[in-house]
Amino acid sequence: MEDEAKQSEEVRRLVLAIEAFKDIEDIEVRVREVGKALSEMNGYTAVLRDLRAQDVQTMKQGKTWADVGRIFGISGARAQQIGSGVSGAQRRKKDEPDKERGRPGRPRKKKTEDPDA
Repeated sequence: MEDEAKQSEEVRRLVLAIEAFKDIEDIEVRVREVGKALSEMNGYTAVLRDLRAQDVQTMKQGKTWADVGRIFGISGARAQQIGSGVSGAQRRKKDEPDKERGRPGRPRKKKTEDPDA
């Protein structure tokens, strides 16, 4: 985990709330409560992602994506993806086969039988 001194108050409170689930001793209760929290989190994950995308788009004004990326210690391409609302899961899915439509994912390098060939 990130050093607590570097965390904002909002992140610290969120982490503490999540860590509090470990203190629920009754396993059945903990499973139910964690399930409820996960259900609620799905909606908030999208809210946070949208907020971040809007803010990155605002920061982009007058800057290149590379400039924005440097501010956050990421590549310009990743900054552009964040600004477009593309998540890591969406990037990974793009590279995986679409099983329902039978579409291949990214082609993989073929392995040769003889490594000296």
